[in-house]
Amino acid sequence: MATQLPPLAAIRAFEAVARHGSFTRAAGELGMTQSAVSYQIKVLEERVGTPLFVRRPRRIALTEIGRRLAPAVSEAFEHIAAAWQEARHGAQGTLVINTLQTFATAWLARHVGSFQLAHPGIAVRIETEQKVIDFARNEADVAIRAGSGGWPGLVEHQLIGTDFSPMLSPRLAASVGGLREPVDLLKLPIVSPNDPWWPDWLVRAGLAADALAGRPRTSLGSQSVEASAAIAGQGVALLTTAFYRQEIEAGLLVQPFDIVGTEGQRYFLVYPEARRNAPKTRAFRDWILPLFDQKTA
Repeated sequence: MATQLPPLAAIRAFEAVARHGSFTRAAGELGMTQSAVSYQIKVLEERVGTPLFVRRPRRIALTEIGRRLAPAVSEAFEHIAAAWQEARHGAQGTLVINTLQTFATAWLARHVGSFQLAHPGIAVRIETEQKVIDFARNEADVAIRAGSGGWPGLVEHQLIGTDFSPMLSPRLAASVGGLREPVDLLKLPIVSPNDPWWPDWLVRAGLAADALAGRPRTSLGSQSVEASAAIAGQGVALLTTAFYRQEIEAGLLVQPFDIVGTEGQRYFLVYPEARRNAPKTRAFRDWILPLFDQKTA
């Protein structure tokens, strides 16, 4: 006999409340009233035979049974989402890559053509977003994230570090007779002088962390735009070294000093555990990891 399951609506309500820690936010996400969500939780608790949440003033908490149940329910929804995506698109469908704008512009757009040549049956759609997406509610198959890793429920593959160093156009460097030591950079206009990376690099270069204090607090919004400004001779930009090797080789940019700063973070390829063996995910993973000298899994 098949195991009897509780109503899907009750399970969905439980997963949303457990994830948000709030009946109100769960109701907003599900398009339900708060009382309807509370009713679904009550239905589930009656089926289980024990409370799943402890109700306290202005907050709720999972009970011990609730804490054991929540991860399994979330994983089940991930499997359903992955199966649904595979059913809709299949191995020969559209691979949706969610990534940061800088990675998309400075690296992915330059290389993704070789993936498409190797997999002509897979179309590619690149979405750029700065915030961390929820795979259960986003169409993305894989994502490129920057950080320290450790995202629950996701498989992670390290790609490259976020090391950075000042770069500028050769013409701008020549305008002050060349750059012989780091202090010479202070003679030039700086692109985004309030970039939080600057104090770290300045200290590594033997300069004061606040050496750029007093400069106009301009910000161009993304590293790709800052790189374009640097190539155009508008100033010195602090750029991720791994992204602009082609521009340096082509003579569009120079990196005057070998001094690099780092936040200790990296770019990662990530995707839900449930999609590890999905054909599109496997194809992209097996293509991108060797390009960064990483092992496939």
